[in-house]
Amino acid sequence: MRAFVIDEITPEDMEKLESRLKEQEMLSIEHLYHFNLPPSLLTPMQQEHAPECGPFYMAVETGRDWVRLELLVRAKRILRCACIAYATPEQQEHMISYLENLLKDLNIPL
Repeated sequence: MRAFVIDEITPEDMEKLESRLKEQEMLSIEHLYHFNLPPSLLTPMQQEHAPECGPFYMAVETGRDWVRLELLVRAKRILRCACIAYATPEQQEHMISYLENLLKDLNIPL
């Protein structure tokens, strides 16, 4: 699995991050969150499949001192489909920036 990882985060900062993610109702299961992709960034196939398969998201997992953004675009309504694929460069850039900005907003050093 391809992923973007930020590690060496203090326990206090991890608590701040997890609290914010829960506030924003991104929690899927414990320590696993969904970052929804904006419709404008979907590939043509993802746009076509959105009514049946979407919405589309990238998973974010948190650990004791790390956060990991999986670079796989998943669909909430289906596990296997051609529309589930590794993120395009634009999708990766957007979601990595989203995560980094979230950490900056919480004053968590990168």
